[in-house]
Amino acid sequence: MAAPLALPLGERAVLEAIRREAHPLTGERSDYDGLVALIGDARIVLLGEASHGTHEFYRERARITKRLITEQGFTALAIEGDWPDAYRVNRYICGAPQDRDAEEALGGFRRFPTWMWRNAEVLDLVGWLRSHNDRLAGATGKVDFYGLDLYSLGASMEAVIGYLDREDPSAAARARARYECLRPYAGDSSAYGQAVLLGVDEPCRRRVIEQLVELRRRAGEYLLRDGAAAEDEYFFAEQNASVVANAEEYYRTMFGDRAGSWNLRDRHMADTLDHLIAHLDRHGANTRVVVWEHNSHVGDARATEMAGRGEVNIGQLMRERHGSDAVNVGFTTYTGSVTASSDWGGAAERKRVRPALADSLEALLHASDLPAFILCPLAGGESGRALLEPRLERAIGVIYHPQTERQSHFFGASAARQFDALVHLDETRAVEPLERTPGWELGEPPETYPSAL
Repeated sequence: MAAPLALPLGERAVLEAIRREAHPLTGERSDYDGLVALIGDARIVLLGEASHGTHEFYRERARITKRLITEQGFTALAIEGDWPDAYRVNRYICGAPQDRDAEEALGGFRRFPTWMWRNAEVLDLVGWLRSHNDRLAGATGKVDFYGLDLYSLGASMEAVIGYLDREDPSAAARARARYECLRPYAGDSSAYGQAVLLGVDEPCRRRVIEQLVELRRRAGEYLLRDGAAAEDEYFFAEQNASVVANAEEYYRTMFGDRAGSWNLRDRHMADTLDHLIAHLDRHGANTRVVVWEHNSHVGDARATEMAGRGEVNIGQLMRERHGSDAVNVGFTTYTGSVTASSDWGGAAERKRVRPALADSLEALLHASDLPAFILCPLAGGESGRALLEPRLERAIGVIYHPQTERQSHFFGASAARQFDALVHLDETRAVEPLERTPGWELGEPPETYPSAL
């Protein structure tokens, strides 16, 4: 444990404020009473994570999500996952017969990193969502499950064509012809960005936009059929066409414009969320959505180094568009283990998470000697005012390089401006993939790091 007396005087005052205002998390239902009160009537709750591979982040987000569903009337969960893969889960939890169980319903999540959604905690949550929906007599109040991301170039093209095969075979033939130039890259979408450097650019862009425009222009014809099911299926297809158009631009620009491709992705996720809410509202609901994404997406970009690079994220966009109707919750950890890879596309590994850097937010929260707690509302007390000061924060995505983490994984941010509430889980463990390879089971050998690291 950290020794508070070794901290500078100003830091000791911050630490004391954190200790006074922290609400310990004990596993009781009341743990998140303050957060539920803060959320109030807000329609959008964004729950972050400091890594894509930490068991406790998934577990605590599931606890919060279940409360918001059962007590506050939230009826949708949207994740940092691909639209067609998540929609397969949606069909399952709403009672469709195609998949026999929750694990089979998660079968669409086969793109790297598979452990991000094919893990034990998500499996349990999907099973719970199905049971929750099954207990409801009618369609009212059932929970839906959606993906906001744009990486599903190949799957989304196939979904558009599949929809048109059923509804309009001649339009399906046109869609096949328009998407033909992207088919060589359906299995490795990043290769499209490399091909653009060799001149494969405008023909694909023009054709995917033409397909999206035609689908929207002919929406009236496809929606002549009665019932919400027809509207849902059209919305699913239109969103897939939008994914193809935005994915084409994302992969086309990813090698030459880092900020531009990042912004395109987060704007796509924000626009998808807004379109989703509008779609569900048309069925007469006051839609309320829980969003699961990384802190780097959920925390307001204006409070981080991202702003200096000209980057925005969904947390910033939701605040700008919805004000107090959007609540952002961040999650942090100090040390433990994490499921991550050493390289893009590599195998899942169970890696040690080094103790956070001494001048980081995580080290300060660790010095409280509290194993798990929430600061809520973050900006409402002395601790929040103290945490307005920019500090280093750690972000572990699907790749973790502990040897270079100061350069690879830490960035400057003002936590009290990023988030409305902050959950700290001091020592955490790796999330369990559904496919537990021998390499993951073995993990890294234990090692004691010097306290200065």
